Amino acid sequence: VLEELSLQDMQAIEPGITDAVFAVLGVENSVASRTSYGGTAPDNVRRQAEAWLEKLGPVEK
Repeated sequence: VLEELSLQDMQAIEPGITDAVFAVLGVENSVASRTSYGGTAPDNVRRQAEAWLEKLGPVEK
């Protein structure tokens, strides 16, 4: 998996890669990095869920 490669290994393929790449590698980091509208970042999902729960009203069991 990519996040387990060393920076030096990655730079052997592409010298322009910096250690900033680790901020988006891995499932959790990848999901969290999707911060544009409609993205999967947890704050975005939470905000949309709260908005829809408010619009839909109480849920009956």
